[in-house]
Amino acid sequence: MTLTLHVYIASSLDGFIARDNGGIDWLKVPDLAGEEHGFDAFIGSVDGLIMGRGTFETVIGFGKWPYPVPGRIISGSLTESDVPEALRPHVILDYGSPAEVLARAEAAGWSRAYLDGGQLIQSFIRDGLVADMIITRLPVLLGQGRPLFGHIPRDIWLTHHKTQSFPSGLVQSHYRLPE
Repeated sequence: MTLTLHVYIASSLDGFIARDNGGIDWLKVPDLAGEEHGFDAFIGSVDGLIMGRGTFETVIGFGKWPYPVPGRIISGSLTESDVPEALRPHVILDYGSPAEVLARAEAAGWSRAYLDGGQLIQSFIRDGLVADMIITRLPVLLGQGRPLFGHIPRDIWLTHHKTQSFPSGLVQSHYRLPE
């Protein structure tokens, strides 16, 4: 069994996934009534979620774990006391290189994992460990913020799988990364 990593993420049209302060208030699109963007099917296809510290700190603000799968939170600085009691049954704190994290998730029986968190996604892409990405672009320009993609030491050509547009103006593209 080989664990594969899959990204499902939203960004502004100019490529930001959060404001400079980490805010994601701009993700609340008013005209989404009734639109299905495939997240439920996506999350139903994975065994767990590998998430970065910054994204986890945002999720803490939701109050309860919003995912039907367990999470591995990658951080060298968080401790058990940083995880709210209500979330402890759903998450495991983890650390180490991307390969080490994947080995532990695979040893736990995972074969497909959802990868979330800007810096984490960037590091796993740099290491060639991401199988595919579904990127949903929202029709908003933020002008500045936290970019989806940071410095990459070499060109990485992706294979386009499909693109779908929605009445709300969202455009969702699915890309496969090289193995």
